[in-house]
Amino acid sequence: MEHLFDKLERYGNSDIYPYHMPGHKRQVFGELPKEFFQRDITEIDGFDNLHQPEGILLELQDRAAALCGAEESFYLVNGSTGGILSAVSAAVPFGGHILMTRNCHKSAYHAAYLRKLKISYLYPDVLQDYDIYEAVTPAQVCLALEKEKDIDAVLVVSPTYEGRIANIREIAAVVHEKGIPLIVDEAHGAHLGLNSLIHENSCRAGADIVIQSTHKTLPALTQTALLHVNGNRINRELLKRFLHIYQTSSPSYLLMASIDNALSFVERKGSEAFGELVRQYGEMQKRLSHCRHLSFLQPDEEKQDIGKLVISTKYTDITGKQLYDILLEKYHLQMEMATESYTLAMFTIGDSSPGYERLTGALLEIDEKLFSKVKAETDKEIDDFVITEDKSAEDALPLSEAWDAETEEIPLDEAAGRYVGEFVNLYPPGVPVLVPGERMSEKLARRIVVWLKQGLTVQGIKIRKDEYLIQVLKVVHGKQSLE
Repeated sequence: MEHLFDKLERYGNSDIYPYHMPGHKRQVFGELPKEFFQRDITEIDGFDNLHQPEGILLELQDRAAALCGAEESFYLVNGSTGGILSAVSAAVPFGGHILMTRNCHKSAYHAAYLRKLKISYLYPDVLQDYDIYEAVTPAQVCLALEKEKDIDAVLVVSPTYEGRIANIREIAAVVHEKGIPLIVDEAHGAHLGLNSLIHENSCRAGADIVIQSTHKTLPALTQTALLHVNGNRINRELLKRFLHIYQTSSPSYLLMASIDNALSFVERKGSEAFGELVRQYGEMQKRLSHCRHLSFLQPDEEKQDIGKLVISTKYTDITGKQLYDILLEKYHLQMEMATESYTLAMFTIGDSSPGYERLTGALLEIDEKLFSKVKAETDKEIDDFVITEDKSAEDALPLSEAWDAETEEIPLDEAAGRYVGEFVNLYPPGVPVLVPGERMSEKLARRIVVWLKQGLTVQGIKIRKDEYLIQVLKVVHGKQSLE
């Protein structure tokens, strides 16, 4: 089979002169490597068109479907964001009703806003010792569908940002019993199902649409992703329409070639690569089990994805952000993200033995200098900062109404009781703590101040001099939003 990266290389080395875009004309400009320019093209003869694939791109997408267990697959060059926007738009009619997990990525909320959808939430349980969401359960989905009779589609996240995996096979059965489609945001699970040592993916478990970020957990360039579709519950022509809308009309052949390259590598060397990932990750966990203060969420076959190392500092004398900073400043190790009580590191088939060794050695060394706190004392200091059902106001306004409403900027310490007019979220991962139209509570306002003072990135909050500011609605149904 011909591969896109080989075809681009041959074309770049040919004597064909480009009287077409892009403007660099395959010449080197500035400091970028010449290979970038030589292989960067537009939709010219022989290279197919992503928005109407009939040649090599159609073959590559069919190859991706076969590898991942889907009936049909689509290359995405606008990341999983474009895939989620397209999936929600195709699965739920304009003004319809979607049931989705509250810890969905902000792109799911953007889709609901654009399509003026009514949103009902699934609130996952919390793994208390680590302050992270569990994956949503089949029972939770079943209960929500019994309560809400007019749901048009269900959207769940699996694996979560921290690697918690849902029982998609059972959830799909529950959802399909209602005759509606299941969308799975599997952005952090592009590696799933590609080897017998790794948990199965949601395509093979029965989901109707699955979105995966190849750049997150496979060796592909940033901004690349895949969308997979199965069954007849999704209008595929409508799905293609929204893919055309939400994706650029000038897709990067470099990005598409990197998807091809990553999947080709898995086909050729995946068995060896995933075997090495499992072996080295296991050895690292075994050595880290000697830590006396730091704790680590262990991978298992059903609930925790291998490759996400959740390093809990909850019962130590430092925060997750402080650990993050120590690892970066002293050991030159860049973690994926940090929160108040843990730091997250990611491992893929792209990691080397020195990578495992450096982090393992650093964590063992840091652990020797830490002190532990009594669990009861720590629970008093760090209250549950994740989103639970009681924290979301019952009288929340529709997202499509609130995000378009007139707002005003006020100090955060005056915002309790007000409806917020902008998303507030920790980044990464980009999961909203507050959605436009929800009320700010005193407890959450105080917690946001703590996060900011700890150096965490909180989007939706402006910092002006020594003051924290937030957008709130001026009026609600003709009244002041503060009652």
